[in-house]
Amino acid sequence: MSLRNQLLLLQALIVCVVVLATGIVAASLSERQVRDAYLDRMIGVAQSVAGLPAIRDAFDDPDPAAVIQPIAEVIREASNVTYVVVTDARGIRYSHPDADRIGERVSTDPSVPLSGEMYVGTQTGTLGESWRAKVPVRLDDGTVVGTVSVGILESSLRADFVGGLGGLVIALIASAVVGIFGAGWVTAIIRRRIYRLEPKEIASLVGSRETMLHGLSEGVISVDENGVIVLVNDAALELLALEADTLTGHAAAEVLEAPLVAVLERGEAGGQLVLAGERILVARSTGTELDGHAVGATLLVRDHTELHQLLREMDGAQSLTNGLRAQAHEFANKLHVISGLLELGLVAEARDFVERTGTGGALRVAGEEVIREIPELAALLLVKASHARELGMGLAITPSEPLPAVLRSDAAATLREDLVTVVGNLIDNALEACAAGNRIELSFAIDDGLVRLTVDDDGSGIAPDQYERVFEEGVSSKSVPDAGTGGADAGTGGGADAGPGTAATLRRRGIGLALVRRIVERSGGRATVGRSSLGGARFTVELPLGAEVLAAAGVAAAAGARAGTATR
Repeated sequence: MSLRNQLLLLQALIVCVVVLATGIVAASLSERQVRDAYLDRMIGVAQSVAGLPAIRDAFDDPDPAAVIQPIAEVIREASNVTYVVVTDARGIRYSHPDADRIGERVSTDPSVPLSGEMYVGTQTGTLGESWRAKVPVRLDDGTVVGTVSVGILESSLRADFVGGLGGLVIALIASAVVGIFGAGWVTAIIRRRIYRLEPKEIASLVGSRETMLHGLSEGVISVDENGVIVLVNDAALELLALEADTLTGHAAAEVLEAPLVAVLERGEAGGQLVLAGERILVARSTGTELDGHAVGATLLVRDHTELHQLLREMDGAQSLTNGLRAQAHEFANKLHVISGLLELGLVAEARDFVERTGTGGALRVAGEEVIREIPELAALLLVKASHARELGMGLAITPSEPLPAVLRSDAAATLREDLVTVVGNLIDNALEACAAGNRIELSFAIDDGLVRLTVDDDGSGIAPDQYERVFEEGVSSKSVPDAGTGGADAGTGGGADAGPGTAATLRRRGIGLALVRRIVERSGGRATVGRSSLGGARFTVELPLGAEVLAAAGVAAAAGARAGTATR
């Protein structure tokens, strides 16, 4: 059965059931009203007859019926009741609609009114089943000398009740007809609202939508016109590191970070880089306002962290390739010199030239022995050093305490990742802040369970009133380059190159240092900036080693001590 027919039949059934139930209740109330009206009339007539002086005086006459019967009949006809029967204390009738019944004993029990109480109920008498009221007849001294019974036949009650049902039945039928037509109208509206789709089609669409929505790698967050989140897919929850019950049904401004809310409300078709937690995201939105009216909107978020890392690695590889190419030319020139000296027989001069040239090349970093225990960090700094030389700057690790071998343990995996991210962003920031001829120095120290790293440069430095603001997202003293120039990407706080061809809409400064601050705060450390002895800026970061790393260091030290003892 089609959805249209189902809706129509169900609504028609509901209308009919409601109308029928209403009719039954209304009829019951009407029947009760008829009975109550007759009851009031019967009690009033009975009490009036029982209180008439002529009726009470007639009980002392030799023939009470001669006085009572005419009075009772006049009252019966005037009050439109079936009968008015007056009896003495023995139950002998003094009046009756059928005069032949006068003088006979009543067919029903008169004990209740003779006891001084009023009786109301249905009984079957000589005239048939009737609804009746019986009251006592009292003398002035209160003595009960007889009864008055006033009643109306049940058949008359039913006739009056049925006679009054015509209007009710017509009203109920009209209500049912209007309800059914209204059901048809509502069905048509519902069908238009759901684009005349059938239940199976709706279920199929919902299933396809859920599959597609939760299968997307791009995060989707939808809000209604009030800014309340109504839909979140799995990718969004993963990217924002949140649970579904903390988003759905809550106002976006209360549960999302301010940069995401800003993009959601403003609308951003091309996408903008934002920092959410420790992730760099590309956020796009349709905007929550249209022609001055609030509307529902959808926020799309895509992880830019991995892409940014790949671009940085590609840029580093490109820089390394250029460095190797330059080094190859340099080595060729040196070989030509050595070859010429040898052809001229100047062996001693050739030997001196080789000694002056020295060993190593572009891939060596001054002080690299400090970081050998963290291969990832060493590899990163080798690439950064090559890039610095290409820019005409110097990058070196100042004499400092070598990082301990325990940092290679599994317990220090997170710390190693944090160190690589923090050092990479700080070096990139320094490279952007400096120019050709400047120098950048990196130092490490292990003290009181902390890894303290410092990045100094001899650039223009940072104004003291900006020391705290530089760690805020979106704050940067550097200008944004044009698209396609290979300038600094927002993901590094103005440091890392996004690579050629990156869209201008995705170039946003002031994220890298904010990311450094978040990583440091998450690990319980501290990040500060100040004036360097070299004349530029000094960034200092302290990262706790953590209980597991310290425990591993203690185990390693104990093992080394035992090995030394065994050797001795």
